[in-house]
Amino acid sequence: MEIEVTQSKLSKALNNISRIAVGRVTLPVLNNVLIRVDNKKVSLVTTNLDMAIIDFLPVSESKDGVITVPAKLLAEFVGNLPKSEKIKITSKDNKVTISAGKYTSTINGSPADDFPELPEINEKKAVVFKIGVDEFKNGISSVIIASSNDLTRPALTGVYFNMAEETLCIAATDGYRLAEKKLIKNVKSEINVIVPTSSLQEVLRAINEDMEEVEIAFNDDLVRFRLGEVEIISKLIDASFPDYRRLIPKDNNIKLSLSREELIRVTKLAALFARSVSGSIVCESKKPDIFSVKSIASELGENDSSIETIVEEEGKVNLNSRFLLDALNVLDEKDIIFEFSAKITPVILRNKKNQDYTHIIMPLNQ
Repeated sequence: MEIEVTQSKLSKALNNISRIAVGRVTLPVLNNVLIRVDNKKVSLVTTNLDMAIIDFLPVSESKDGVITVPAKLLAEFVGNLPKSEKIKITSKDNKVTISAGKYTSTINGSPADDFPELPEINEKKAVVFKIGVDEFKNGISSVIIASSNDLTRPALTGVYFNMAEETLCIAATDGYRLAEKKLIKNVKSEINVIVPTSSLQEVLRAINEDMEEVEIAFNDDLVRFRLGEVEIISKLIDASFPDYRRLIPKDNNIKLSLSREELIRVTKLAALFARSVSGSIVCESKKPDIFSVKSIASELGENDSSIETIVEEEGKVNLNSRFLLDALNVLDEKDIIFEFSAKITPVILRNKKNQDYTHIIMPLNQ
């Protein structure tokens, strides 16, 4: 095997794929990157058995062959070479030689036969969606903040891709909050699957400014994301997602229009005093036309800040300040809608104009 490539392209590709190839003791080959050259097409592959990342590498010269090499060592060695250098990689008898100008290194590789076979999407049966990179990135980022890391509840450790009124929606919840985003409108295909949050985080990390579109393909128990020269294939979570739309209140009687920037500021101030009470803050609508956010901590003191707004109904609700700030940080309009009820029902947060994103926060005991 032989390839010749610029340092910048190889280093970028290795950084993309090497993150999931670390620390495997029971199956050491999973610490390696598979380098395959087939008819002038070069691919770099890593996998952790639940997910695989493939980077198709543009090279100037190549000879067919395949080998696996420790991914972290190769990435760090290439990353420390001068960016202006052209790198040549050759393999013989499971030895891989990397040379660039006056720099040369030989790394012990291992046969490709030991590397796990990669799962494949059935192109004929796959359900495919395409979306702009910015829309995808913003949409996924806005919902994964609500996903859980509790492995005893696997359905909550992912993002639920589902259909509603010819719209592809994504949702996530940890039981204390829920986020939903309408991602793609006017689609006909049906889909109801859960994609692991960890896989989506790798997709987000792989995005760069040169990418314009994401292709998402679902098939049986797999999903594939294509972003330029990068492919990420992941297993889906085999579980049932909660019927989350039933959790969204339909009859909140208190609806306030608030400045997002002001609400972030007063919430941060209240959070300073709420550290000793598990982040609990009190949000209250009061006549005439005041929305207040306060916290009381016996050891530190108390804080009470307010925002002017139109108040038609009075009420108050206790919230976790971190959850509220997480939601406000992904809302992106100047003014937001803050809905709740005098009863103990979830709080709803949305942008005032574009309401494609909904964030629900469960109240704390009052």
